[in-house]
Amino acid sequence: MSEAQLAERLLAGETRALARAIRMVEDRDPSIASLLRQVRERSGQARVIGVTGPPGSGKSTLCDQIIQRWRAGGHLVGVIAVDPSSPFTGGAILGDRVRMVRHTLDPGVFIRSMAARGHLGGLAAAAREAVRLIDASGRERTLLETVGVGQSELEVMQTADTTIVVTTPSSGDAVQIIKAGILEIADIHVVSKSDRPDARSTISDLKQMLALGISLDSSSAWRPPVVATSSMKGEGFEELVSALEKHKAFLETSEAGRARSRKIAEFRMLKTAEDLLRIRFQERSAGRVRALADRLVSREINPYAAGEQLIEGIGA
Repeated sequence: MSEAQLAERLLAGETRALARAIRMVEDRDPSIASLLRQVRERSGQARVIGVTGPPGSGKSTLCDQIIQRWRAGGHLVGVIAVDPSSPFTGGAILGDRVRMVRHTLDPGVFIRSMAARGHLGGLAAAAREAVRLIDASGRERTLLETVGVGQSELEVMQTADTTIVVTTPSSGDAVQIIKAGILEIADIHVVSKSDRPDARSTISDLKQMLALGISLDSSSAWRPPVVATSSMKGEGFEELVSALEKHKAFLETSEAGRARSRKIAEFRMLKTAEDLLRIRFQERSAGRVRALADRLVSREINPYAAGEQLIEGIGA
């Protein structure tokens, strides 16, 4: 299949074409840049919702519930679930996808598990381009689930239009959120498993922390809500979907929302440039790396000097 044919089928919403295009992104196929150029006019329309939180907090189950409600509203949905990588194959372990299995036979839902492969931003390096391809395929809602929150996993807020941070009762997650600096990135806080008896305490703690943050930054126009959900009882998800719609309206009608869109566009541009520079650097320096490594082993040169010589060789 030619690139033009693949682009045509992708724009028509064909699932196999979308899956093939995302595989090209993951494999760093040189022709992906041309494909992205052919479909760029259709991208930029979908709404991207980032979902992050500690491992085991119920992110995938929450995504499953959101998908159900979006599909009931007639929306086409795409999901990128970033999973831990297998230490043997480098592939995704697929734990997240299992929890959304009931949607896999729905042609209106595209779910792709993606291995983190050591990327420290909470997202797979290919996730940003995959979101663009899902957008171009006509799916107007996309969920982007991170591998699990930590101090290095804040990239989702610079990729998604709306970021949901999920916490659970009795696990110290509220404290960890403060330590990791996550409190500030959430547009919506979700306390999952709220059927537990100690959920009220977690909700109260979050609201108090958010109130303190609001008093310190009174210029913020958006007040992140705290939504309690329970998958066991099926409660809270209508309120969550409503909060998502309210944040969407805020982004579309406020200067703060327009500023957020500019930051996302700038981040995507810079990260793409970084990826391209890294690929070109690896390609052009491949022939010199071994020789410099041998000199490092024999202690003829130090790592800093070796790095400088690599850069000078690329620029020559």
